Amino acid sequence: MNIIKISIKYFLSFLILFLPIICFCGIIKGKVVRVSDGDTITILDSTNTQIRVRFYGIDCPEKGQDFANVARQFTSDLCFSKMVTVDVKDIDRYGRRVGIVWTSDSVDVNLALLKSGLAWHYKMFDKSDEFAQAEHLAQLNKSGLWRQRNAVRPWEYRRSKKLRLI
Repeated sequence: MNIIKISIKYFLSFLILFLPIICFCGIIKGKVVRVSDGDTITILDSTNTQIRVRFYGIDCPEKGQDFANVARQFTSDLCFSKMVTVDVKDIDRYGRRVGIVWTSDSVDVNLALLKSGLAWHYKMFDKSDEFAQAEHLAQLNKSGLWRQRNAVRPWEYRRSKKLRLI
């Protein structure tokens, strides 16, 4: 009897911890109503709910960095006011869905940003060869931000901004 109680306790604990993630993963569709920056959009789903989406596996230059406006415009040209499908992989600490964004004409926006040299492959979170190869080719071709000699990775830029505030 005690084993059953313990098993139920662990099962319920598992559900409480992982159910929110399981429920929010999957596919969502909507119209892009805002492009915050190169790798963050807001979509309006079929229930008129706004959902913030952070692009999975990539990191575009931050506002104030070179190519930040170019990346934002690139994303806007591909997505703004258009229907997209998001393959949700996770939810970040800010409550945004994190996923791969596909346009209605089957363009993988995450991959397109990498190929254009407007994003870094975020290897800490994604291990895909496809994203790594796209970044590598953009570097070889000196596309986008790879024209710069000392391009600063966005996560390093954010960290240096925080350190300056301290």
